[in-house]
Amino acid sequence: MKRRLTCAVLALCLLLSGCAATGTTSPQRYSVTWWDVFDTVTVISGYADSEADWNTQMTALHADLLRYNQLYDIYNHYDGMTNLADVNAGAAAAPVAVGDEIMNLLTFAQEMYQATDGACNAAAGAVLRYWHDARTAAGDGAEVSADILPKTADLQAAAAHCNMDDLILNQNTGTVYFADPELQLDVGSIGKGYAVEQCAQAAEARGLTSALLNVGGNVRAIGTKPNSGPWVAGVDNPWPDQDGQYATASYVDTVELQPGQSLVISGDYQRYFTVDGVRYHHLIDLTTLQPARYMNSVAIVSSDSGLGDALSTGVFCMPVEKGQALIEQLNDVEALWMLSDETMLQSSGWGK
Repeated sequence: MKRRLTCAVLALCLLLSGCAATGTTSPQRYSVTWWDVFDTVTVISGYADSEADWNTQMTALHADLLRYNQLYDIYNHYDGMTNLADVNAGAAAAPVAVGDEIMNLLTFAQEMYQATDGACNAAAGAVLRYWHDARTAAGDGAEVSADILPKTADLQAAAAHCNMDDLILNQNTGTVYFADPELQLDVGSIGKGYAVEQCAQAAEARGLTSALLNVGGNVRAIGTKPNSGPWVAGVDNPWPDQDGQYATASYVDTVELQPGQSLVISGDYQRYFTVDGVRYHHLIDLTTLQPARYMNSVAIVSSDSGLGDALSTGVFCMPVEKGQALIEQLNDVEALWMLSDETMLQSSGWGK
C-alpha cells in the first residue's frame, strides 16, 4: 500500500534512527531497508545490543515477511506451498487444504466483513480484478483515455460473485471451498497489515524489544526507543499543492505509537490513474463499484496492524458519519479523516 506514505514514513524513520554508534554498551540504533516484500519498500528502524543481534533479528523478520508475502499472493504460485493463488484456482472445484496462516487470515476477513458492514470484503476479487487490470494497463499516476475504464456491465456481473457467505472455511479439516464457482479472493485490504502484525509478534517472541516496522505504510511499533520515549510516525498530507504536486514528507499530524500500536492510512492519492482529470484510485466502494469518493484519506491507530488495515479500507469506503459511528464503538481504535475541502475530523480519543 501506499507509495507516498512509504516515502514519508521512511523519511521520519530515518530521522529517528540512523547508523550504529560506537564506544558504548547501551543499545545502539540500526535500520534496514528491503524492496522485495509485498511489492513495496520496507523500512525497519530499531535498537539492539550489537550489530550481530540486530542482523540475526532482521534475518528472521525478513524471512517471515517473505513467507507471508508468498502465502497471500493472489497472482503467483510458488513451489512447496499452497497460497491464495492456489486457493483461487482450485477452491471452486474442491476444498483446498491450507495452513494456519491462510485459514486465520480468512477467518479474520470474515469478521472484518461483518464489522464494516461489507465495506472491507476480501471476497470481492471478481470486481477488484477489473480495477487492478485497469490500473496496471494505465500505469501509476498516468492520465489515460476513458477506454481503459472497466465497463459497467462487467462490474455489475462480477458483483454478483462477491458474497462472503460463499467462502466456506472448514476449521476441522483446514480447507477452503468456494460455493460460488466465480468467487475470487483479494486480500489487498487486510493481508499486508495482518502479516505485519503476525511478523511483529514473532519478532517480539524472539526478543526484539525496540523497533518501528514500516511495511509500505503499515507502521507497527515494537517497544519504545531506549531512554527517549515512544516511536513517532507521520500522517501524510493527502492534498496536492497549487501546482498539483504531492510532497513526499509533508504531514498533517504525527502520532506517538505505544508498544504494539500501529498506524495505517488509506488514501486516494495512492495507486491511481486519471481520466479527464478524475482520479481513479484503488479503494473501491462496493456499493457503487467505483473508487470511493467520501474523503481523501483516513488514518487509523489501533492495537493491531491487521485490524488497522481492514478498518482503514472499510472506513475509507463508507460515508464519514457511518465511519465515525463505527470507530467510536471500538476499543483502542482512533481515526483521523482528511476531507476533500482540506479539513480534518478526528475520533474522540485521537491524540490522547
